[in-house]
Amino acid sequence: MSRIAKKLEDRSKKALVAYVVAGDPSSEFTVKLMHKMVAAGVDVIELGVPFSDPEAEGPVIQRGHERALKTNTSLRDVLAMVSAFREEDDTTPIVLMGYLNPIEIMGYDAFSEKAASAGVDGTIIVNLPPEESGALGPCLEASGIDSVYLLAPTTTDERASYITERSRGFVYYVSLKGTTGAATLDVIDVSLKMNRFRKITELPVIVGFGIKDANSAARVAEISDGVAVGAAIVSLVAQHLDSPEDAYLDITRLLSGMRQAMDA
Repeated sequence: MSRIAKKLEDRSKKALVAYVVAGDPSSEFTVKLMHKMVAAGVDVIELGVPFSDPEAEGPVIQRGHERALKTNTSLRDVLAMVSAFREEDDTTPIVLMGYLNPIEIMGYDAFSEKAASAGVDGTIIVNLPPEESGALGPCLEASGIDSVYLLAPTTTDERASYITERSRGFVYYVSLKGTTGAATLDVIDVSLKMNRFRKITELPVIVGFGIKDANSAARVAEISDGVAVGAAIVSLVAQHLDSPEDAYLDITRLLSGMRQAMDA
């Protein structure tokens, strides 16, 4: 059983998934933040791979990518951060979230082998739909890395079945027709979508986009298998670029509050 499957096996506890851009603003900051997020109650870490054209991201996370790229953070550097994290934590699942382009440059076989060796458990590749994953998918599977695919508000039942059959670990529901950090989350609509998806797949469904605070996390956790928060964390990183300890403190407060509200 993979780390992801093991962590999400108990459906009575709703999963808290946290996203951070690797290398924003430094690799040392990222690794330390990953440990602090786990201590605050995070179940799965999504590590954003910096990319020059992250088309699914809103301005907050785009600027995070830009800050990481200014320090020349590469895919190899991201894998080094995972290795550094694994020196102290061998249980928390890590999912790389990003775009296919850097992986293509490294090569599918090389990436899969290096990612597995570093301790990566899964990938969410935003611009790689499952029907186009024929080359990379088998490499990831051979290395024991779960491919996590995306569902959207416009996904039909037929396509949801296709996507979930090819996902491993969990599926990620993009709850808004927009970019990360977008405005209003419609919990009633999310609930209707969850009812549909639960008839299609037994995989955990994690809801992302629009989760900003303890209240939204708790409301969505009631109707899903877990929530993913990203822009709210990256925004706090940006607010405290010159005071990392304040960033750690505020991010820990945010995630602890979410954890408590979800458990309540």
